[in-house]
This record gives sequence, C-alpha cells and structure tokens, in this order.
Amino acid sequence: MSTLSRRHFIQRSIALSAGFAGLRRVMADEVPVLNQLARPGYGPLTDEGSQYVSLPAGFRARVCSYAGQRMNDGLLVPGKHDGMGVVPGPDGLTILVRNHEISPGHDTVGPFDAGGDGLASIDRTRIFDPGREGFAPSRGGTTTLVYDTKGGREPGELVHHAMSLVGTEHNCAGGMTPRDTWISCEESVVGPGDELGRARTHGWCFEVPATVEPTLIEPVPIKPMGRLNHEAVAVDPRTGIVYMTEDRNDGILLRYIPVKPDRLLEGGRLQALAIVDQPSRDLRNWPDAESPAIPTGTVLATRWIDLDEVESPDDSLRYQGFDRGSARFARGEGMWFGNQVVYFACTTGGRNQRGQIWKYTPAEPHVEGTGKDAEAGGRLELFVEPNDATVIEHADNLTVAPWGDLVVCEDGYEDQFLLGVTPEGSIYRIARNMLNQSEFAGAVFSPDGSTLFVNIQNPGMTLAITGPWDRRRS
Repeated sequence: MSTLSRRHFIQRSIALSAGFAGLRRVMADEVPVLNQLARPGYGPLTDEGSQYVSLPAGFRARVCSYAGQRMNDGLLVPGKHDGMGVVPGPDGLTILVRNHEISPGHDTVGPFDAGGDGLASIDRTRIFDPGREGFAPSRGGTTTLVYDTKGGREPGELVHHAMSLVGTEHNCAGGMTPRDTWISCEESVVGPGDELGRARTHGWCFEVPATVEPTLIEPVPIKPMGRLNHEAVAVDPRTGIVYMTEDRNDGILLRYIPVKPDRLLEGGRLQALAIVDQPSRDLRNWPDAESPAIPTGTVLATRWIDLDEVESPDDSLRYQGFDRGSARFARGEGMWFGNQVVYFACTTGGRNQRGQIWKYTPAEPHVEGTGKDAEAGGRLELFVEPNDATVIEHADNLTVAPWGDLVVCEDGYEDQFLLGVTPEGSIYRIARNMLNQSEFAGAVFSPDGSTLFVNIQNPGMTLAITGPWDRRRS
C-alpha cells in the first residue's frame, strides 16, 4: 500500500471519530434536546442549485452519471445506484467505485439492456452469473468512475466510466480497504434452482480494484467471508480484520480475520459478536424483543464466536451464531472504521424502529496482520437511538466530511434528506431529494474535500455537490 493511500485512509478514519464526538451527548431518547440543539449548518435549503435536490444557498449539484448513459466500454450505466467508495487518483483525479443494487425483476436499466451488442462485446467469462439457459445474466455489479473535480465545467467533469464487476446480485454497500480496493457486497442469497434463472449461488463479497483504467475484473467470490445478506464492511488497517453487517431484521455482526490481510481469498476465520455473560442478547430494543432494552450510552463487554460451514447453503449463519450466543441486531447497514473504532447503523433498531448507531471498540493489543487477537473481545456501545423520524429516519450509508462532520443518508418513508452532524452534536440538513421519494445512498467526499458525491438510488443518478463547505455555521 502506498504512503498516499495509507494517509488518506487513516485521515478519513480519524475524521469520522471527530464527527461522532458530540453525538453521544445529545442523541438519546430526549428528542426535545435534539431539536433544541439543531443548527442551520449551511442555512435553509433552496431550489436554486439543482432541479433534483434542494441545497443551501451557494451550493450546486451536477448529475455526473445516470442510469442508461453509455459508458466508455460501450455498456450502459446500470440503475439502482447504492454504496460508493473513493480513492485519490493521479494528477488530482478522484476514483469512485459504485454499487448497483439490481436483482431479477427490478424495473431498472442494466448494463446490457441496449440490445445484444453490449453483451456480445465483452468476455463472457467475466460475468459471474450468466444465468441458466433461457435467462439473462445477473445485472448487478459495480461501475468505476474517474472524475476531475477541477475540470473545465463547474463543478467538475466525468473523465471516464466503465463496468468493473458484473453478473452479481443486489450489490448494496461494501467498503474500502487500505490498499485502494473496494469490497462489494451482495445483499442476496439467490441461487440455482430458483425461479429467477440464476446459474450460480449468490451472497458473497467481491474485491474490486479502484483504477483510472477500469475493466471487468475476474469475478471471484470471497467465500471464506461467508454467504449471507451482506451489507457493508469496514477494515481495521492495523490488523486487516474485516467487520461486516448483515441486512436482516434478525441479523448478526460478523468479522473476518484473514490469514493474510492483503489476500482475502486465502482463507481465515469468520466470527460473530457476542455479549459477555449475556448469551444470545437481543439488542434491537424493540418493545417485544426477547431481551430488555438498554439505554443509549450503555457499554457492553464482548467476545467473538467462531462460525462453521461459512458457505451456508441454507442461509443459516445468523441462526448458527445466535444459537451459539451471538447478539442480534435489526438490519445492520452502513459501516465505517474511524480512530480505532467501528461504527455501524442498524436501520430498524430502536424502540420506534427509526434506527440505531453502534460503536465497537476492538480489543487491545492489536498485533497487525497476525490475527493473534482472534479470541479477544472489545467494547460495544449504543451510540445513537433517536426514536424520532424528524431527527434522523432510518440512517443507512454513512460517511464523514474532511473537517469531521458526519454525513448520513436517510432511507425513510417520505421526504429523503442528506443530513450533517457536527462534532458538537448539532444536526442540519444538507440536501433534500426533490425528484422523488427514493433514498440517498453512497455519500462520500472527494479526496480534496471539494465535492460530495451522493446517489439518488432510483431512477439511478450520481450527483456531484460543490459549494462553500468550509463555511459551515456553528
């Protein structure tokens, strides 16, 4: 890993921790306190900077990529834009890797939907699942975008984009690694023999390099990381341990300890998080949950439980883990590593099922790359549980601004907002979806801090938002 890559990864990790510093104090069950501490951020939203999203005065949004657009490789930009990762490219360029959460039956464009020319133009061995005879290939995967934030047209310009992974299913989120690769996660466990026409088993993670000349990778599933409804990952750069969320209402939290941190395919240990002296603890805080609710700020000692038969043909890893004593979570989604801790969102957790944000602090000492802390447990804290949709409704993807503010993508029921949270815990609105009620997804900043990239999932577009980011009101 280059010095630039490591510095970029660590800087973003530290910034996330700063963005969360004040949340713990204010985001509890005391909703009036939350509303009282709300600040304008960049001011009220207006309709002046974009026809698609409301933004504060002085901000602009450009659609830099949209579903159905012809890419440099001749394929079409698929729809259902979701999680994204970013790394710095040469000469100040930004490299984005973007997921497409497409499954059979979704009414959205796919990469081959312009007729047979696109499908005929690529190496069919690079399609993970070509489909059974008489069925089309799987249409999910990733695209890679190369963007110049200082291009000739404000607020920048798209230089190149192409398909980088294809033939997968329901690629929801994922996460960046310290070696400038993106782990794309399949939130699907479809497989051969079902009515969808799939020829291969799904439910895997795939590693995609972030390069300025993207091409279709050889689609090799990282089977030791388990087969499940994968959502997001976060990599601890000190150890190479990969933490993972599972998007199920009865999901578990997992981690993968690779034998070789830079070679995930070569095997490792898959484990589930458990609470010390509280086996099979239900942490959803639902009124009818199997365990009593815990208040925000509670810190729990943890341990890790090894899982067997990780390729799980019957999609039972969460049941295996819970039966062995692992904790239960409500729809684990967005995840991020920052300042030696892992933050993750549970979209339907909490008393009113409006969402939770948890913080996991790994155990010490860490022995980088050896996995010697495989038996050790860290600390788990319920960090955020607003229980009020007017504050944050169903936090999903998370990222952090270079100056420390947290940026949260909502996946709610009505108006969809992109929200900011200051280190002091003040909450403000960055954008509102004016186009429809589709969720925001994949928010991430360019390495130079000038541009916030975010997706409107349906019909599928990536926005590049610029403006006076350094003028946030306190």
